[in-house]
Amino acid sequence: MAMRLARFPCVRTLGGFEFEAQPSIDPAQIRELATCRWIANGDNLVLLGPPGVGKTPLEVALGREAIRLGHSVLFCSAAELIGSLARAQQQGELARQLTYYGKPRLLIIDELGYLPLEHDAAYLFFQLISRRYEQGSVLISSNRAVTEWGEVFGDQVVATAILDRLLHHSHVLTIRGDSYRLREKRRSGLIRSPQATAPSSGANSSASPSPEEKS
Repeated sequence: MAMRLARFPCVRTLGGFEFEAQPSIDPAQIRELATCRWIANGDNLVLLGPPGVGKTPLEVALGREAIRLGHSVLFCSAAELIGSLARAQQQGELARQLTYYGKPRLLIIDELGYLPLEHDAAYLFFQLISRRYEQGSVLISSNRAVTEWGEVFGDQVVATAILDRLLHHSHVLTIRGDSYRLREKRRSGLIRSPQATAPSSGANSSASPSPEEKS
């Protein structure tokens, strides 16, 4: 029941995570996060990295571990979250919706930063983060560095206020590496690897053969 209520978009476990494919991730650090001590302490976790490096699977796997250890969890995308809060505000139900997102011990917010937020949306997000500040943990992923969140929220003051609360008690994990999806396409031959498409570092391969080669 708890797994269903969490609304995970997929089934992922830490046992199935390809650590060897993302050498920037320290398996020991992930094992420590899987103990969920950070949730028990009310800390937050911020996952940063480009698309396709495994942020969402890692969020789901850590969320499942949290449920296994008795914590309530809710997963949502940033777009879904903002849309839900905006509709609630229009219907005069914002306080109730903020309570809904404020209840879980761990709230997972996926894909912040893919689209910039308008000022009203950014302020709604700020209200939620303020509601959860030191009351529950947030696991949030973004393809944008925190130094770029002013652009995401369209307001540097609001971004600073959000970051102040998110990062006060937090762990920040930056994932670097190739996209899983692009790597699979390269393996299947659907796209060529960068090495295959890169020009030769030597002489032009289309040059005429030397006299020695002609003879």
